[in-house]
Amino acid sequence: MQEAVLNVSFHTKACAVVGVLSVVHILVTLFFYLTESVGYRYTTYEQVSSDFPDLVTLESHRAAALALISQETKGTVEIDGDHLFSNASDINDYADESEVLEPCPETSPLLVGPMHVDFSQPLHFDVVREENLLLFMGGRYKPSNCVALQKVAIIIPFRNRDEHLKYWLHFLHPVLQRQQLDYGVYIIEQDGDVTFNRAKLLNVGYVEALKEYDYDCFIFSDVDIIPMDDRNIYKCSSQPRHLSVSMDKFGFRLPYKHYFGGVSAMSKQQFQRINGFPNKYWGWGGEDDDIFKRLHYRGMDISRPSGDIGKCRMIRHKRDEKNEPNPQRFKRISHTRLTMNTDGVNSLNYKVIDIKKDQLYTKITVDIGKP
Repeated sequence: MQEAVLNVSFHTKACAVVGVLSVVHILVTLFFYLTESVGYRYTTYEQVSSDFPDLVTLESHRAAALALISQETKGTVEIDGDHLFSNASDINDYADESEVLEPCPETSPLLVGPMHVDFSQPLHFDVVREENLLLFMGGRYKPSNCVALQKVAIIIPFRNRDEHLKYWLHFLHPVLQRQQLDYGVYIIEQDGDVTFNRAKLLNVGYVEALKEYDYDCFIFSDVDIIPMDDRNIYKCSSQPRHLSVSMDKFGFRLPYKHYFGGVSAMSKQQFQRINGFPNKYWGWGGEDDDIFKRLHYRGMDISRPSGDIGKCRMIRHKRDEKNEPNPQRFKRISHTRLTMNTDGVNSLNYKVIDIKKDQLYTKITVDIGKP
């Protein structure tokens, strides 16, 4: 009799254990079913960017975004081995907490100084993309361990210069990252085959970049000019800054005292004070001198790095078609004081044809009219 009672007790306990395990199994299965069904599975980086903008704008959390993209992700994401998330709220809370960083130092400790710049080896865009895996879509970057001192938009006027663009992206992205900038690269491409208008494209880049981000500094750069020293910082200062002061094309000398061409930097406030760039310089030449005069008339001086730090190389090329010297440039320059208040960003007209988000850049193709 005692043996029979023991057997009944054992079977009762066993059944209870099996019952508990079954309930646990059902709950676990239900949990994974629900977390999977609410949609924490992604196939593109753009989807993650749309759902978690606060997360993917932080370079240090790119791993989380990439984990979300994985087809194997079923409601749980791990970051740095010790952070587990199962919903959007948890992820965004973590992103918000992680934004509490110290400002980056005034001088980046990552700079290397003089660099070897060579254009003899061919490049391919795919190779340049592989070199820059830390970039966010659209050619965006910000430091992971500190808060950048400036938000910098780099504006490049463009048409039919893919070969030059490859070299610019290859050399400049690493430089800008070592300089610890919060930056984005904007390629402003003129649509059609009418005469090129560099200055108007720069105005377009200024307006379009501000639609995406609260930039406070703007670098206006030709696509064929590469700095030879990463201490030539691509950011703004208390005065408008000329960065390409010592180009190989001019024997590493400033061609003339008031030269402001190639690569220049202006803060948002400085740009607005001069009403941006003139829109009526069609063809090559004149707009740089017009800009210099605008700055002068508004009481601003030009700052420059030293000749050694400001060294740059220019990619050799023939003059582009539809970019012949502007025969009206000297007449227009002589009237800058009269035209600067009405010809500029306040009178800008254009039509956006296409916006392409590449890993390396944002390309905006625009119709800017004709002369």
